[in-house]
Amino acid sequence: MTGTIVNVIAVLAGGTVGLLLNKKLPERFIRIFFQVIGLFTLFLGFSMAMETTHVLHLIMALISGAVIGELLHLERSMERFGEKVKARFRFGNEKFTEGMLTAFLLYCMGSLTILGAIEEGMGGSPKLLLIKSLMDGVSSIALASGLGAGVLFSVVPLLVYQGGITLLASGFGEFFPEIMITELSATGGILLIGLGINILEIKKINVMNMLPALLMIVILLWLIPDFGL
Repeated sequence: MTGTIVNVIAVLAGGTVGLLLNKKLPERFIRIFFQVIGLFTLFLGFSMAMETTHVLHLIMALISGAVIGELLHLERSMERFGEKVKARFRFGNEKFTEGMLTAFLLYCMGSLTILGAIEEGMGGSPKLLLIKSLMDGVSSIALASGLGAGVLFSVVPLLVYQGGITLLASGFGEFFPEIMITELSATGGILLIGLGINILEIKKINVMNMLPALLMIVILLWLIPDFGL
């Protein structure tokens, strides 16, 4: 898991620099950072979502995942967790939870994440994850300066998700077809679109409650691989 560990360190380093900048920048610069991050998140989300070749699988995964998330109250649970962490470490940023979720999805939903984790898990070079670490470290500067300390705490789900894929690939990598990587990335793209809308304050979307869609797309592709568009 060398690549994932380096990735975590890069995000922490970049996020720390971003927080230091946040304290010194005027409010108008923070506001424009929000807008840039929101627009970029929308762009990235649309570009990832358009890669899907299984539209019906994607729709079914999003609907079923959202229902599961609503039943489990994931959004509410994450907000409570964020408030506890903020109180514990005395963070005053109201965007804490949004920053953590935004950073996690940006860092983890691309095909580079999955391909790099699988490659390293199957005994290959961590080159892809090292390249990703550099990109994430730089982007975390902008994210933390705009969204605050929640970006630093995104390393926890990053470690679990990306590291988990690496460990799974070490034993089951040959059973992870390319189509699952593509559709996971496309599903993550839809979630990023929702996040972009939230960041730009166009409308509040409960993106956290849609996270189970990432699991549902894998299950649906495994159960009915030839179904749909």
